[in-house]
Amino acid sequence: MFESLAEFVIYDELNDFLPSEKKNELISYSFNGKPSIKDAIEAIGVPHPEVNLIVVNEKSVGFDYHLRDGDGISVYPISNSSFEASRVKLREEPPSEFIADVNLGKLARMLRMSGFNTVYENSYSDHDVAGRAEKEKRLVLTRDRRLLRFKIITHGYWLRATKPGDQIIEVMRRFDLISKIRPFNICLECNGIIEPVEKETILDDLEPKTKLYYDEFYHCVSCEKIYWKGSHYEYMSEQISQISSRV
Repeated sequence: MFESLAEFVIYDELNDFLPSEKKNELISYSFNGKPSIKDAIEAIGVPHPEVNLIVVNEKSVGFDYHLRDGDGISVYPISNSSFEASRVKLREEPPSEFIADVNLGKLARMLRMSGFNTVYENSYSDHDVAGRAEKEKRLVLTRDRRLLRFKIITHGYWLRATKPGDQIIEVMRRFDLISKIRPFNICLECNGIIEPVEKETILDDLEPKTKLYYDEFYHCVSCEKIYWKGSHYEYMSEQISQISSRV
């Protein structure tokens, strides 16, 4: 039998994780003992990496706070800057490198094209993604809400959009990346670094027409994939322009 009661208000886009009958409503949460506020928030349905600020009885607290009977709790996403001056930080600033789950291959490719280090392996399990995110201090991008429940994931984001073209805009806006775009520095295939390479050193790897019409080449220092400014470059440049205009 539950003995204690706390009341939660979930703000802004964190309501995306709640059933329709609980969105933007006061949520009563019954409990025994002294559960952590982190566990309570996730029991309600909100993954902890999406939470940026927790206020209990008008005071900012951390994930290590334990619920007490009668607590009034407000839970905010990163987009809300309430209590900024006195905010208890729940985690360090988000990392600048990403890892995308198996459902986001096209998004990962677009992020690499834009110059953002993004790990993606279509063979990875959720445990693989979580483990590598922890080891390499990467921010997890996912369409699977359950993945963000892993305790070892400190930074993560659940993509609301389902189409890659909309997802890249969502990520750019969410993490304020527009000024950080550095296109064509990351290998689309393996996420390695792209550097200039002398044409003479790769002649045997080029098609006859490519040898004839192009002199400026680049290659990935990891997988050795060769790049040049052909029609594919023009197409990707247009994609970058479209992304920038929509953010």
